[in-house]
Amino acid sequence: MPHPSDEKLTTEGLDLDQHKGKILLIACGALAREILDLKEANGWDHMDLTCLPAILHIHPQKIPEAVRTAVEKHRDRYDDIFVVYADCGTGGLLEQECRDLGVDMVQGPHCYSFFEGNQKFAEISETEFDAFYLTDFLVRQFDAFVWKPMGLDRHPDLRDMYFGNYSKLVYQAQTDDPALTQKARDCADRLGLAFERRMTGYGDLATTLAAL
Repeated sequence: MPHPSDEKLTTEGLDLDQHKGKILLIACGALAREILDLKEANGWDHMDLTCLPAILHIHPQKIPEAVRTAVEKHRDRYDDIFVVYADCGTGGLLEQECRDLGVDMVQGPHCYSFFEGNQKFAEISETEFDAFYLTDFLVRQFDAFVWKPMGLDRHPDLRDMYFGNYSKLVYQAQTDDPALTQKARDCADRLGLAFERRMTGYGDLATTLAAL
């Protein structure tokens, strides 16, 4: 059965009584597939999921306001709300917004960190400052979220300017999918970078949701 669209998951239209005793996850659309897989694998029927557009990552300054709007929209329907975003380039503004709203969120600077494990990523990043990271989602959506927004589809000569200081592409694999691995390798080739694959699984995302 195909996954619902990463961009169109919603709780709209559900009977309000069905929400009692449940937690609403307000998540980045880039995490939709992973969260649904975790819900199904663990039988987390007490969690509902609604997603904000993943494209917000291109404009991280818009994330806190979008989260606030979503929390205020759904607050009266749920016993609890949890925000499935890390800081994601908001410079601490999302954390402050969540604090003001009285809701919790995923810890860490970004999804690359919590997929790797925040503690491990902090150690790695001390020396691995020349790595460009991709997750399963970003491998699937490489053209839409990397290649085209950076203008490389129109000006491929910009590649060396953007990526000249990187030495490798690190594919953080959430799933063991040979087709995705090959696509990630192709992405590395297109960027002129060495390729490394790490099987991270769901990392701190899994343990954080399990604690709910």
